[in-house]
Amino acid sequence: MRLSLKNIRYRYTGVNASDRWILDDVSLEIGPDECVALVGPSGSGKTTLIQHFTGLLKPAEGEISWNGENIWASHFKQNILRKKVGIVFQFPESQLFEETVAKDVAFGPQNLGVRGEDIDRTVDEALRTVHLDPQEVSSRSPFRLSEGEKRRVAIAGVLAMNPDLVVFDEPTAGLDPVGVRLMATIVHGLLAKNQSVVVVTHNMDFVADVCSRVVLLSEGSIHFDGRPGELFANKELLQRTGLDLPALVTALHELKMAIPEEMRNCISLQQLEEKLDQTFLS
Repeated sequence: MRLSLKNIRYRYTGVNASDRWILDDVSLEIGPDECVALVGPSGSGKTTLIQHFTGLLKPAEGEISWNGENIWASHFKQNILRKKVGIVFQFPESQLFEETVAKDVAFGPQNLGVRGEDIDRTVDEALRTVHLDPQEVSSRSPFRLSEGEKRRVAIAGVLAMNPDLVVFDEPTAGLDPVGVRLMATIVHGLLAKNQSVVVVTHNMDFVADVCSRVVLLSEGSIHFDGRPGELFANKELLQRTGLDLPALVTALHELKMAIPEEMRNCISLQQLEEKLDQTFLS
């Protein structure tokens, strides 16, 4: 699986026409087994960019390819791409519409021709992936679930299509800390299944916890593409683009004179726990 964008430029036309490029010479490649955070200030073009991933938007300039094939070539079947790339938009629970959870999750794969025991198995697996018990929720109305459960049902509907690449747009928006941790667990589970993940987010703690790569978009252009720790060490770039440090990184910076040097560059609790184990068990 490989999604490649080369020199993409895009601006709105029609009633929302603008002379400003929303995306300006953006090049990005997403490969197998990656978890990529897409960050940047509001209005930087993040959501516009991910809408290019499945052909929802067509660039004015540049090329987008899936496994080496131009998705806008006349022979390319975009319905295949929309099965391979699943997008979970912000507050996806607002898109629930069926009378039961099972019917809602089954909607996508049924449109692809999945039937009978296969559809039941697909629905059950998708629900388990988002930590919902199929026996408990399948026959219930999605509108009688908690807000967090609704979101997970909506995510299950995307995962039921078995995409190679899953794109989340602000997955932690409106969630309490328990919900955020559960969302991180879901992402880790997808990575364990060798699915690639892109996360559009303002939550730097979430980035530090789940992502191995971060892409910073500002004013329609990529200003950084690398490891999260490298971005968090670039104070000037963070200040210029209005991004916050993860809470743990901020705390460690404030305590740097009181903690061992090897722990000062930890960006997540998992990394800190590993360093502590190494220190006290060695």
